[in-house]
Amino acid sequence: MELIITEKDNAARRIAEILSEGSATAERRNGVNVYRWGDTRVVGLSGHVVGVDFPPEYNDWRDVEPAELIDAEVTKEPTQENIVTTLKTLSRRADEAVVATDYDREGELIGKEAYELIREETDIPVSRVRFSSITEREVRNAFADAEEIDFDLAAAGEARQIIDLVWGAALTRFLSLSARQLGDDFISVGRVQSPTLKLIVDREREIEAFDPEDYWEIFADLQKNGSGFEAQYFYDDDGSEAERVWNEADADAAYADLTSVDAATVTSVRRRTRTDSPPTPFNTTAFISAASSLGYSAQRAMSIAEELYTAGYMTYPRTDNTVYPDDLEEDVLLDEFVGSPTFGEDAESLLEQDDIVATEGDEETTDHPPIHPTGEIPSKADISEDEWEIYELVVRRFFATVAEAATWERLRVVSEAGGRSLKANGKRLVEPGYHAVYPYSSASENHVPDVEEGEELAISDVRLEAKQTQPPRRYGQSRLIETMEDLGLGTKATRHNTLEKLYDRGYIEGDPPRPTALANAVVEAAEEFADRVVSDDMTAQLERDMTRIANGEATLEEVADESREMLQEVFDELAASREEIGEHLQESLKADKTLGPCPECGESMLVRRSRQGSYFVGCDGFPECRNTLPLPSTGEPLVLDETCEEHDMHHVKMLAGRDTFVHGCPRCEAEKADESDDEVIGPCPECGVAPAEQRDEGGDAAEGGDAEEGGELAIKHLRSGSRLVGCTRYPDCDYSLPLPRNGDIEVTEEFCEEHDLPELVVDPDSDDPWELGCPICNFEEYQARNAVEDLEDLNGIGAATADKLAAAGIESLEDLRAADPDGIAAEVQGVSAGQVQDWQSELEA
Repeated sequence: MELIITEKDNAARRIAEILSEGSATAERRNGVNVYRWGDTRVVGLSGHVVGVDFPPEYNDWRDVEPAELIDAEVTKEPTQENIVTTLKTLSRRADEAVVATDYDREGELIGKEAYELIREETDIPVSRVRFSSITEREVRNAFADAEEIDFDLAAAGEARQIIDLVWGAALTRFLSLSARQLGDDFISVGRVQSPTLKLIVDREREIEAFDPEDYWEIFADLQKNGSGFEAQYFYDDDGSEAERVWNEADADAAYADLTSVDAATVTSVRRRTRTDSPPTPFNTTAFISAASSLGYSAQRAMSIAEELYTAGYMTYPRTDNTVYPDDLEEDVLLDEFVGSPTFGEDAESLLEQDDIVATEGDEETTDHPPIHPTGEIPSKADISEDEWEIYELVVRRFFATVAEAATWERLRVVSEAGGRSLKANGKRLVEPGYHAVYPYSSASENHVPDVEEGEELAISDVRLEAKQTQPPRRYGQSRLIETMEDLGLGTKATRHNTLEKLYDRGYIEGDPPRPTALANAVVEAAEEFADRVVSDDMTAQLERDMTRIANGEATLEEVADESREMLQEVFDELAASREEIGEHLQESLKADKTLGPCPECGESMLVRRSRQGSYFVGCDGFPECRNTLPLPSTGEPLVLDETCEEHDMHHVKMLAGRDTFVHGCPRCEAEKADESDDEVIGPCPECGVAPAEQRDEGGDAAEGGDAEEGGELAIKHLRSGSRLVGCTRYPDCDYSLPLPRNGDIEVTEEFCEEHDLPELVVDPDSDDPWELGCPICNFEEYQARNAVEDLEDLNGIGAATADKLAAAGIESLEDLRAADPDGIAAEVQGVSAGQVQDWQSELEA
């Protein structure tokens, strides 16, 4: 039997379809898909199915000094027992095995892990196949030319695992214990993560320290035969043209001169053409940057690209290469798109060029080609809208790299008015070249009419604009990844994951990312007491060492030992300042949660978390002061910069995904609820008065009724800022119905016949009032709309994602409830552990 091992299940399914010519069938073993035809079996792993860790005796953070982890033994243990068991069982029956994991450092390590698991059972021959796209041609060619596992490349990946474990675990424990931050709130530190965080913190410091300068610019609207264009005032500044005037008096003088005349005389006209070269092929960083301009985060862009790669529509998305290989026949690939409704016309126009010559970037490697389409074209119905948008980006980038250069005609006009100089620069696209097939790069024109020297142009308007210099912009995700690449931080395969970790661990927020108080505290502590923790030099050196391992110039053991020595030196620096570091971190963490002064004792009011996991505002003077304020039950609180003028308390935003909202000042919300009266609207269906036929004309219970015993429903304003319809006998009766958080509510005179309750309208005086109707009927309709009966009823699970989950063994809601989020994320491309957790929370709601 031939056993083929791939990195993930969807790759296994795709390769089985290709090699079996569609005859493969799937069977489940230990919850794992095994694809079979004839005497061949294909099984997909879930990325790494074994992981590095410390022995169990190092697990207790309180009993083990963090420094002990530096020289601790590192062991390997299965992380996906069912997959490991299945792989071992299949290997015992196999005559040969083929490793077909992704062709990069990480994929080679995963292949080596599979090799070692097979070797525990048998000594059958194990070969390795490598391909850059999962297309029929590449897969068949790869299997016809099998090679051996590159153990040096795998060792480089293993060195990364070990070094990241030791550095991350030791430093994370040290800082967390020092700051008394344990449990889910531990302070995470990482070998690549921390220097990347310092980049973000340093940029924020530049922004905060920036001192703006005032300057002025002057613009004039010039006219020729009714055609207007804008010109800008400029002056000679030591031989260079300057537009910014730094002295207000000088600006006023120039403005006065320009407004004193009604015409400008053309003194210079210069025409020239400029060639605009097409872009170079996509490597990973350039792809992420282009996807970012379409609104995709780095993580999301790479996740979609991996899906398209596995489906056979594009090449491997993790590459540094910017030069197409010699065997790529660009005209043949273009011909695949002829006849496509979306791309056919552009492909035909490119094939009509006299010569098809692709552009080249500066980086040429031999592992993977630049990212480009394979020629297998999906229909829009085959893939999601996001996948199609990314696919079209990749196709059009390839088109652009084989297109001709664009040609621009530029016209520069200089004129004089009132003794002052004005200039205007026009540009016109003469030959669109690559812009015709690549709409993502700017091709905007600026019209300036054709004029001659000596010509008089009317001045229709002059504007003096006061401006200020601006601070440097925050790094966007794509720019941050480019900077990481320049500094040697991480690899093409890991940089986007590093950013995702910084978001997940509360170090950065927003997009472009900005650091939280926790981030500032960790970076400040590291800079003061052990700056190598956030040094890009140290991390870049380790990256170079791992490359040396891959090239056979160093061993895993040598590099790991060198890294441990570095870490020991760091701990020598940290040890003497442990208490000081802890105090610094604790104060900084408290600042990130501080809302304002306590009105009862003057201490600070902080965002706190109860033992049940809910959030509230409590006094830092506890237990002497027990003043508290409630927070909404939905979402995670974020303290905003905006402050309540009345209470000197920061506003709070509740982060809840698509349902995120600003709660505002907690004291204002609580006082608003305290001052509001309950508005009774009718009987409580759980314990209320008699039904309508037993009530008098005024709506009160008729004689003999049980009004004294029963409760009524009332619109209530809660101190947490929420509103609901609830029973007046609470807590004896806890019947309640939700209401919208915002908007005025009007109780109408229309009654629901079924429930004897008035119909409600939200924002009745607005242009778009919401007729909520009977609150009971409305809630029942809401429950029906949001009833979760199968996977596709959950937010974010469409048919395609449901199919992927089913292939990973998640076929029902019960399967999803019991699933391990990390395991599913590793097995199903495009699905994160956080998404799985959100789905599980939705099921429990």
